[in-house]
Amino acid sequence: MFATSLGDDGAELCPLQPWQAEEFLAHVNRGREFIGRFNGLPDVVTDVAAGRAFLEAYARKEAADAGLIRGIRLDGTLVGAVILRRMDVAQGTAEAGCWLEPAGVGRGLVTRAARRLIDWAIREPGIHRVEWWVSSGNAPSIAVARRLGMRKEAVLRESYLYRGERHDEEIWAVLAPEWRTDPGASAA
Repeated sequence: MFATSLGDDGAELCPLQPWQAEEFLAHVNRGREFIGRFNGLPDVVTDVAAGRAFLEAYARKEAADAGLIRGIRLDGTLVGAVILRRMDVAQGTAEAGCWLEPAGVGRGLVTRAARRLIDWAIREPGIHRVEWWVSSGNAPSIAVARRLGMRKEAVLRESYLYRGERHDEEIWAVLAPEWRTDPGASAA
């Protein structure tokens, strides 16, 4: 399956393909309420067909060098993912994101996985700027941006309508010359 180890705790970064839609839905179902606090994924992935469509969209993005998704597994179980929601190789920009179900929280999985993903994006397709858009209320995701060495560049006040409520969004970013390469990183 071409998994990449994220450390000695059984965590791995691995591809997610449309044929894994049932497993993907089971993962979303386990974390539906938790993930949905700040992420609209549970509103989109409601059944196997929707899970397959979501993964197919990312397969098309990856084929077009426009984004990608990688699963985070812990002891073989899918517990989260990191994504490049958008990627513009010609402009050298990308937006990274993530989510975890509760079983994966507090282990540094997102930080390790995002570090691998960002390192790959900068080294391989030559992305110059990686952004991290996050609700101002999502303290754990903001902490990941800090650990990754990103800088807070803006707050877009009440810019994101989510489940009937307006949220402030923060934009964090890192530029390729600022990136501290992870020498142990391998391809995402």
